[in-house]
Amino acid sequence: MVSKNQIKLIASLQQKKYRTAEGLFIAEGVKVISELLHSHFQPVYLFQTENVLPPTSIVPELITPEVLKKMSALHEPNNCLAVFKMREPQPFVEEGLILVLDTIRDPGNLGTIIRLCDWFGITQIICSAATVDVYNPKVVQATMGSLSRVSVVYTDIEAFLTQTKLPVFGTFMDGDSVYKQTLPQSAILLLGNEANGISDAVAQHVSQRLSIPRFGDLQQTESLNVATAAAIFLSEFRRST
Repeated sequence: MVSKNQIKLIASLQQKKYRTAEGLFIAEGVKVISELLHSHFQPVYLFQTENVLPPTSIVPELITPEVLKKMSALHEPNNCLAVFKMREPQPFVEEGLILVLDTIRDPGNLGTIIRLCDWFGITQIICSAATVDVYNPKVVQATMGSLSRVSVVYTDIEAFLTQTKLPVFGTFMDGDSVYKQTLPQSAILLLGNEANGISDAVAQHVSQRLSIPRFGDLQQTESLNVATAAAIFLSEFRRST
């Protein structure tokens, strides 16, 4: 049986301060949990309301939907939940295409961007300290398991951009059309905050400003969602290789 203390601990992991203190995070759903079980992430607890999880070193505990709901971060809980240990920070390799995120706030956007990086073969993301926590349950959910294949590091991105030898391509509304560029295989692609874009201090380190031109007759759409923009930019970088 799941103890009250276990339920309290797992429910507390919805908050960053408790995740950081415990070094643990939660994942929900068969797809996400299965991907993480077959990766470098170490499981601590596995729970399911029916036999849906694959065989692993830890035997999943069968619980009721009511108990699962007490631990879940979802409004409508799935049929399984897992607790994993956070991964130790990985050594950074300055090569290939690297994504740098300046204060991305929305968990769904970060999760989708991680999934896009997995699709386009980007293995490293550098995040500003103000970017949403990668172990936020909504981020983990949105990655659909891609968190197991993409390394996410939080650091002072101004300091990082100051010392990098790679060209830095920043995304702006008034930049050069990404469709008219020959883009390098090794570079940094910088994406900014959903509302304010790339901050002025970070923008000083940009080598070239890129944009996605609007083609509509009225030209009234204010901007693209940052995850949508990331998909277009990543596609163009890969098309140029």
